Amino acid sequence: MPAGSSSRNRSLSLSAEDRRRLAPELERARALGASGSCIALPEAAGEVILGDALDALPRIRPASIDLLVADPPYNMDKDFGEARGARMSDEGYEEYTRAWVEAALPLLKPEASVYVCCDWRCSSAVQRVLSRTLIVRNRITWEREKGRASSRNWKSAHEDIWFATASDRYRFDAKSVRLRRQVRAPYRDVGGAPKGWDDGPDGPFRDTAASNLWTDLTVPFWSMSENTNHPTQKPEKLLAKLILASSRPGDLVLDPFLGSGTSAVVAKKLGRRYLAIEIDAEHCLAALRRLELATAGARIQGYEDGVFWERNSSPRRACRPGD
Repeated sequence: MPAGSSSRNRSLSLSAEDRRRLAPELERARALGASGSCIALPEAAGEVILGDALDALPRIRPASIDLLVADPPYNMDKDFGEARGARMSDEGYEEYTRAWVEAALPLLKPEASVYVCCDWRCSSAVQRVLSRTLIVRNRITWEREKGRASSRNWKSAHEDIWFATASDRYRFDAKSVRLRRQVRAPYRDVGGAPKGWDDGPDGPFRDTAASNLWTDLTVPFWSMSENTNHPTQKPEKLLAKLILASSRPGDLVLDPFLGSGTSAVVAKKLGRRYLAIEIDAEHCLAALRRLELATAGARIQGYEDGVFWERNSSPRRACRPGD
């Protein structure tokens, strides 16, 4: 808990003991990023690399990645910690995107899938870059609860995720990402049986096919244990959907822009291996701590008993240590 904060604040805070204990792992991550040699693939669990994605990606074995999930810096002025993002021209950002995508392409297996996060400013650039070398399948739009209001423009309340594949042979497990919705008008047939819905201990519900419009996510904030001080952190629930839909247990997930660790943490919780790159040492340390906590608690908020639930509708669960 951050110093001076409410007792209800569950945000991640690194203690002096955390830093001391995780120092060897951080140095290992730093050494992997600086070595210049080929990066060995994890046989189990995963590997975190402290370094620049453009330096590290060429050192990963070709045709080894089952799923690429990327949340690169958006084209905006933003303080990310040790580095500060600076707004580029649209052409400059497209060139930056092309550079890291082309570095990652040789690493993909023929059946691999790719997801790239972006906002409205850079969405078109991401789509153009991906469509040159991959098969673009869809654009997911997800609603953000947070966002600053403006007196001169519409409040920005959504982000995009582009979905692409390396070929026509790819995995998509639609059943694993169905969304459980509460039924507010539970019709019954003439015999009194539920019509198109089920009756459970938490009330009438219907499991619906996942669409490309997501309104069930909560951006991490102070009362959530997954929350960190990373300025653009994604919800674990978001990553869980991507990983469950497009990979199998034991598959290798690559994230070139790890941030505070969400993709690696979710991969670990769901039984996938991960290879993750982060340029900022403090965010890398937070990721290592979250991975440590994931060993003790594998709960993903909004994903209960193998089911995704609408926002604020999942049944209450007693939080176990590390949840």
